[in-house]
Amino acid sequence: MSGDESAPKRGPEPSDVDLARVALRAAREQARARGDAAQQRKQARRGGGLRSGAGADGRDPLALGAAINRLLTERGWEAPAAVGGVMGRWPQIVGEDVAKHCVPERYDEEERALIVRCDSTAWATNLRLLAPTLVARLNEDLGQGTVRLIKVLGPGGPPRRYGPLRAPGSTGPGDTYG
Repeated sequence: MSGDESAPKRGPEPSDVDLARVALRAAREQARARGDAAQQRKQARRGGGLRSGAGADGRDPLALGAAINRLLTERGWEAPAAVGGVMGRWPQIVGEDVAKHCVPERYDEEERALIVRCDSTAWATNLRLLAPTLVARLNEDLGQGTVRLIKVLGPGGPPRRYGPLRAPGSTGPGDTYG
């Protein structure tokens, strides 16, 4: 046996074309890796998500929650929206008994007042006595200063009817409340 026969057989040496293909494939993989990393950094800088056109602008799609939060902030509706959430949880805040007789109607943003209508003068008086406690509880939930006062309205009467049997200046059955 000669020394050449005992040596392991090797395949043919790669040609220059094969070496070029291997080098090109490696360069493409490196470029793709760099590009993916650069793309991820770019998306992280601009907040991620899909983008329209060449640059980020106000027309880009947003998640629904982010779009609603942006709208509330731009329009200054944070406090009214928060108070609106309170209206949905009114029975848990004031209790079932009070909630059966007193219903929040609206929030006056200028006065920071929650307007509540009661179904009787007795419940309206009761709610007036509870108002400072409710204001503190609401501000604890919504943030200090969101609600300054609770305006309590008495029962609404039937619609005004004008006619020959009306006393001048009468406001109807609610004219003794106040």
